[in-house]
Amino acid sequence: MHIRDWPVDERPREKLLSRGASALSDAELLAIFLGSGLRGRDAVGTARDLLGAHGPLRALLERTPRQLAELPGLGPARACAISAALELGHRHLSADLERGAAMTDPQAAGRYFAQRLRGLPHEVFAVMFLDTRHRSLAFEELFRGTLDGTEVHPREVVRRALAHNAAAVIVGHNHPSGNREPSAADRAVTARLKQALALVDLRLLDHFVIADGPPVSLAARGWV
Repeated sequence: MHIRDWPVDERPREKLLSRGASALSDAELLAIFLGSGLRGRDAVGTARDLLGAHGPLRALLERTPRQLAELPGLGPARACAISAALELGHRHLSADLERGAAMTDPQAAGRYFAQRLRGLPHEVFAVMFLDTRHRSLAFEELFRGTLDGTEVHPREVVRRALAHNAAAVIVGHNHPSGNREPSAADRAVTARLKQALALVDLRLLDHFVIADGPPVSLAARGWV
């Protein structure tokens, strides 16, 4: 049966319009991008096959556009549409932070770090530079490492903060292992960063660890 022959309230697009995007399953959301399925399968069935073979959803969406384009049922046009939608999400979060959400909603910064760093195969240490009203000035990936860790140089963080004329920073890094728990090394580098930034009258607002599950805030644990 083609999707157009389904009951109206079960069709992905109609369900989204009447109940919102959050009411759709992963397969239904993906089916909207597919538009149609492979021969003998509707779009939802094809989406379920993709998630079953190449999922879950996060693993599927962490692929590059070229990798997505090689999967059955996608191709270049659909892969580009999915990648563009993900980038729109990144920019939406960034726009919130530019309006000051990093100050009024600290977890907005954590979600942004998660969008940028989760799923990377190696550890990346990134910094968000903020103005006096805690609006985002810039986001930079400053240090890259291996699966197990990376070396962070507080002096370079200070140098980049001064270059952006920042008043405060939020930092974050990912744990490719998926373990959310901050390590002793994470706490130690946080203390060194806080001390180095304070010497030039800059504030460290938070340090997020990105892994499986929600971002972990070291500030919320009293370690910043």
